[in-house]
Amino acid sequence: MFGALLFAAAMAPEIIAKDVDYRSGNEELRGYVAYPKNAKGHIPAVLIVHQWMGLTDYEKRRARQIAELGYVAFALDIYGKGVRPANTQEAGQLAGKYKGDRSAFRTKLHAGYMTMLTMPHVEPHQTAAIGYCFGGTGVLELARTGERALGFVSFHGGLDSLHPEEGAKIKGKVLVLHGADDPFVPKKDIDAFVSEMKTNHVNFRMVSYPGAVHSFTQKEAGNDNSKGAAYNADADAKSWVEMKGFLAGLFKK
Repeated sequence: MFGALLFAAAMAPEIIAKDVDYRSGNEELRGYVAYPKNAKGHIPAVLIVHQWMGLTDYEKRRARQIAELGYVAFALDIYGKGVRPANTQEAGQLAGKYKGDRSAFRTKLHAGYMTMLTMPHVEPHQTAAIGYCFGGTGVLELARTGERALGFVSFHGGLDSLHPEEGAKIKGKVLVLHGADDPFVPKKDIDAFVSEMKTNHVNFRMVSYPGAVHSFTQKEAGNDNSKGAAYNADADAKSWVEMKGFLAGLFKK
């Protein structure tokens, strides 16, 4: 087992990872990029939209994992440089601000996406976006703007839309990875989302993981399902494999 771990570590490409300062209008933001050190020419790129605590070590770790798959990964910043909630109460207020103002949310999402397109090694016609919780909601909002990414992946994100007809603008494929027991995503939202996708002929797939609640990919959420948000190792592992296959299909890798 130890030998296998050493072999896997030896096979993983060396990664370059660093903070990236950029702007949305007059506001300064700080994201995080990771890519293979041996990258040559242009390669596919994946945008990462953070959960409600902002851009944290969690998203940075995911960015490095995606870079190990051979892609550029850029974790954007919705809240602003140096703006990070100190606790879940502050996180709720910040996330609520953008969920209540989808136009402002989309402006920040677009700024992050456009910043990624200008980065070295990024193939602008081979892009995707993924997001977690608040970020999963954001990824679907980005898709509804008609952004030309090939695919969008929402991990335990909100599915509601203020304007379901905007589903007609979605150009890429959509993958929703959902906790089957998530109390924060009511059945009416699921039904409305499925209807939006089908009515607008979107190429979408939704995978629900039994026993998983909200935040099932995040160890920071603890393991108490009764709180509505908790880590689920099985759902985490399976959803990551699902995402890898989805990206490989998009990028034909």
